[in-house]
Amino acid sequence: MFVFLLQLRDLLVHHRLHLFLLYIFLIWIVWMWKAGLSRLYKPYTGDADVTSSVIIPVVDEPEDLFRDVLTRIIGQQPDEIHVVINGPRNLELERICADFPEVQTTWTETPGKRNALRIGVENSVSDICVLVDSDTIWTKDTLPELLRPFSEPDIGGVTTKQRILQPDRHVLTRWADWMESLRNEYAMPAMSVLGTVGCLPGRTIAFRRDMLEEGMDNFLHARFLGIFLEVSDDRTLTNECLKLGYRTVYQSSSLVYTDAPLSWKKMAKQQLRWARGSQYNTLRMFPWMLKNARPLAFFYLADIVLPFLLLGAYVGWFVRQFIISDIDLFEPLVNNYGRVGGGLLVAVLSIIASIASSALRQSRHLRQTPSDLWRIPTFLLISTFMLMPIRMLGFTRMAHNSGWGTRAGGFAGEKIRNPQALIPYCLAIAMVLGMSLYQP
Repeated sequence: MFVFLLQLRDLLVHHRLHLFLLYIFLIWIVWMWKAGLSRLYKPYTGDADVTSSVIIPVVDEPEDLFRDVLTRIIGQQPDEIHVVINGPRNLELERICADFPEVQTTWTETPGKRNALRIGVENSVSDICVLVDSDTIWTKDTLPELLRPFSEPDIGGVTTKQRILQPDRHVLTRWADWMESLRNEYAMPAMSVLGTVGCLPGRTIAFRRDMLEEGMDNFLHARFLGIFLEVSDDRTLTNECLKLGYRTVYQSSSLVYTDAPLSWKKMAKQQLRWARGSQYNTLRMFPWMLKNARPLAFFYLADIVLPFLLLGAYVGWFVRQFIISDIDLFEPLVNNYGRVGGGLLVAVLSIIASIASSALRQSRHLRQTPSDLWRIPTFLLISTFMLMPIRMLGFTRMAHNSGWGTRAGGFAGEKIRNPQALIPYCLAIAMVLGMSLYQP
């Protein structure tokens, strides 16, 4: 933020637009738009006269966890519960399901969550299909609250509020819960106000069964950039729901908990899978969003561009400072306080300004968890030096065939050569080079 202020002064005095200035502007525009829209959000309170089928695709889970998942779901009395075990036979999970007469169990040797969801939808007869990840923990009234928005006939998909179990176990669980909190406070309610939540997160989603049946063929077979991508099934289903003319919304009164990886390697794999699927679906859905949901198009395009803009700003600054002569924004401080003193002052002021800026943009989360104010530097480090590079890597690899990545026995991906896989690499190189060579 301190550098932003220096560059803003340079823009006003010398009419030079710096890329980092544009990067910060874009962050604040996105945040203010979401913050403003989210203030209009209210959870749905109507009564929906619908029946519900819970569908749980599963490959493997710890036995105690899976039993707890089923117990909590059964306690909320859905009309049907379908567990679809896919991939290798899992006799332990079958025995757990057999302990609950309310649960209908199917095994398919074909691995893959999408095929398992298809089987569950085909076996169900209720109005609403609730798709649940096998490690998701429901809380009191998760199901009845989740069904309330379906009192409005043009709503086709609904998602829950989501948090991380025992977030204080590890720095990664703390960070993951923080990210969920920010989505709950800004992005999800903002998009819900517009009726276009772009991705209904898959831990627990409810869709009209008619919509699922109509969109199932595209869900199972649609290709983009030469491939079918198994990951990001939740985003793909949300796309189909929107394209069929339904609204997609967020129900904050329906709360679920899930786990987060405790190792950096597994967290990186999870984030890479999400980054690939998200950006793949953004480009696939972009023409529809430009025509029907322009705020959504802006939010998701900014999500793709921001990491490349930051990298381009850093590379361009390095090139201009150390390879060619360029204006030095810090020269007055260096002249007054010396190179060491001026550099130290710039570093301190930059850190303080960055923390203050982040605290303001995360104020709703900090009101709930004030102690996270002291964790902001750690949050910024993880988000900048882990998440942003992973998002750029995910962009370049979104046309590669691959499997699930974090679950043994899951979908392994198609084994074909795809010449169109070069397209994201070319786009990424063009963005970074163009931004790096930009002269303010």
